[in-house]
Amino acid sequence: MRKIFDKRNILRKYVEVEAALMKALEYENIAPKGCYEKLLEAWSKIEPKDVDTLEKTTGHDVASFTILLAKASGECGKYVHLGFTSNDVVDTAWALLIRDALTIVKKKLVQLIRELMNLSIKHKNTLMVGRTHGQHALPITFGFKLANYVYELSRSLERILELEKRVVRCKCSGAVGTMAAWGNRGLHIESTVCSTLNLKPHEITTQVAPRDGFAELICDLAILASQLDRSALEFRELSRPEISEIILYPGKIGSSTMPHKRNPVTAERVSGLAKIARSLVTAALENIPLMHERDLTNSSSERILIPHIFLVIDQMLLDTLKMIKEVHVNSEAMSKNLGLLKGVIASECLMIKLVLKANMPRHEAHKLLSHLANKALNEGRNYLDVVFESNIPSLLSRRDIEECFNYENYLGEYEKLISRTLSYAENVLKEVM
Repeated sequence: MRKIFDKRNILRKYVEVEAALMKALEYENIAPKGCYEKLLEAWSKIEPKDVDTLEKTTGHDVASFTILLAKASGECGKYVHLGFTSNDVVDTAWALLIRDALTIVKKKLVQLIRELMNLSIKHKNTLMVGRTHGQHALPITFGFKLANYVYELSRSLERILELEKRVVRCKCSGAVGTMAAWGNRGLHIESTVCSTLNLKPHEITTQVAPRDGFAELICDLAILASQLDRSALEFRELSRPEISEIILYPGKIGSSTMPHKRNPVTAERVSGLAKIARSLVTAALENIPLMHERDLTNSSSERILIPHIFLVIDQMLLDTLKMIKEVHVNSEAMSKNLGLLKGVIASECLMIKLVLKANMPRHEAHKLLSHLANKALNEGRNYLDVVFESNIPSLLSRRDIEECFNYENYLGEYEKLISRTLSYAENVLKEVM
């Protein structure tokens, strides 16, 4: 990812765009034949530091680049940048850079989704307690929990595939966007430039491509960052000693002074970097409103925004992949924690049976079971014993009551939901192949 946004590579993309224009000018008999190849040869003579040096005099980076490219192209130099404006080069180069960067993001995201899918299948039936508000709620399986992350990340992959259609586009329309410099040959020139670069053109632009596309890119990658943050937070929480349902980084040094520590530092880095990703969203949205056919308020921030969002998300994907691959699932702790509250999580199951089998109004069943649950918790007793001491055995059979305390009986459609989610993910993954 760093190589993509290296200054030399950015300069190379500028040359590719200028070369595509030169090819179009050749096709339209504006530039002599052979100038396309001449220009491609010339770029190796230009160093990024040379552009920086000249910019100190000209005050314009793209102008400095085109001057140096023209000088290095001999007789063909007079046709360099002919009819272009700076953002024909900059915005189209961004499209090429973003396309390459998204290729890396998609590859790693696909790997991550695959890892989570495999882990979800492996632990499809691994019972654990589901928590809401940080409190024990109902039984679930670890595979079910992971399938939720498979779904969320698959949706992010879908968003990336969609945004590519709008963001990875060629901007080739000259000053203010009318193609006036090329007369009635503008659309022909645009077609050649775009096909040479394997890009689709924007339907219409001002002097710059619409900035909603870049805002969409930053926002969607920030959403992905937040999803990775959620998974990192989940794994950090489950790895706490008092929970210990997963173990992160066994055998690694967790603290410089406390030998026993297993600090979830990689997961914490994911959460830390997510803050950076989210912070970039505001600036990206602020870049959409530009005056008239353009102003320059977007340019400086985009040089920070675009490379940094990709570098951040790339590191976050690497870290999350590492975390998923190295995680140790402690099913014994999951089983132990499932019984921590001595059965009170069976209360919803009992409530449903009282309504459907004993014809008790739901609110009355809720009140009764809430009272019994509080009694069991306050007295530190097994909920099943407390239930049997109540009037519930006169309303439900022993078998009906005991079924609720066999948590495998109260997982609903979890298998079908996991299967449906994995099928959904497979269909999204096929779009990347």
